[in-house]
Amino acid sequence: MHITQNFDGGNIVVLSADKPDAISLEIRKDSNSDFYQWFYFRLCGVQDQDCVMTIDNAQGAAFAGGWEDYQVRASYDREDWFLVPTRYKGGKLIIEHRPQHGSVYYAYFAPYSMERHADLIAQTQMHVDVSASVLGQTLDGQDMDVLTIGQGGSDKKHMWVIARQHPGEIMAEWWIEGFLARLLDDDDPTARVLRERCVFHIVPNMNPDGSKRGNLRTNASGANLNREWGVATIERSPEVLLVMQAMAKTGVDFCLDVHGDEALPYNFIAGAEGVPNFTKKDQTLLDGFQDAYKRFSPDFQTKVGYGVTPAGKANLTMATNYIADVHKCLSMTLEMPFKDNADLPDPDYGWSPERSARLGADVLGAILSVVDDL
Repeated sequence: MHITQNFDGGNIVVLSADKPDAISLEIRKDSNSDFYQWFYFRLCGVQDQDCVMTIDNAQGAAFAGGWEDYQVRASYDREDWFLVPTRYKGGKLIIEHRPQHGSVYYAYFAPYSMERHADLIAQTQMHVDVSASVLGQTLDGQDMDVLTIGQGGSDKKHMWVIARQHPGEIMAEWWIEGFLARLLDDDDPTARVLRERCVFHIVPNMNPDGSKRGNLRTNASGANLNREWGVATIERSPEVLLVMQAMAKTGVDFCLDVHGDEALPYNFIAGAEGVPNFTKKDQTLLDGFQDAYKRFSPDFQTKVGYGVTPAGKANLTMATNYIADVHKCLSMTLEMPFKDNADLPDPDYGWSPERSARLGADVLGAILSVVDDL
């Protein structure tokens, strides 16, 4: 029996593994941080044996409430990720599975590797309307990729979409895949109209270092990037600083920051209602976007989400709030579940890469519904 995690995005610590039905594990903390919750590891040599894997430090994870009613993802081929029996008891996460093959992977959510990210950038740039560029480098020396779709013009809106500030929120980059696939579909009338009216600036992965290191929430220095806006430095959070500088050059008419939520089994938007000088027009745009998203995707809803921040009380070091305040634009955070969509559950796969991508594709109709009013 072998348990390994020494690969892109891997994270697990083996405490003991003497028998398949008594495997004791821990999740490694994020780099230079006390955050942890993301895990991803490979188990070999236990085909057709009943395995019980216990994550002993689950109670101390960043969002322990996220373990309730949660099920681990597993895969034999690293393409098809299915749910396996999981329970949270006594502060420990217990995974029970009988592998059908000699090698099986387990993860908090279906992983999105830096190699797949590189493929996404390389393949997307082949479209005639796409330009791929690098804003700079991360602390680990990885590239900060941005895709620009469309040609600039004085009458065009500048639309920013960023994802994976928190690297363990993997569903965000799966969402980006679906969004890009539809936006670049030359036979899709909604996509064609949006590309005529707008220039899109897309950062599919805001946190390459955290992604590769197997972090849940931080970059290489231990910075939570969604608390670095307006205060970012090249030494601590170059990822945010580089994007802030790029936004200052282009301006921002619309921004969507794509995330995942550990606890809530729903897709929802968190707006910028708490920023200073949030106007009635801002509220109308926010409401209109959400109402349209519901029409285009039954997976999106507005009944359950975060509480609205009181006027003037927004944390301006968060991306959505900083961008809304500085650029006076429609700025929002999209949250997707690690668990499942409670409104439309899938007992075999839960919330999945495929459903994340579909939600990304469906957002185009919602953007088109507000673009003329931005």
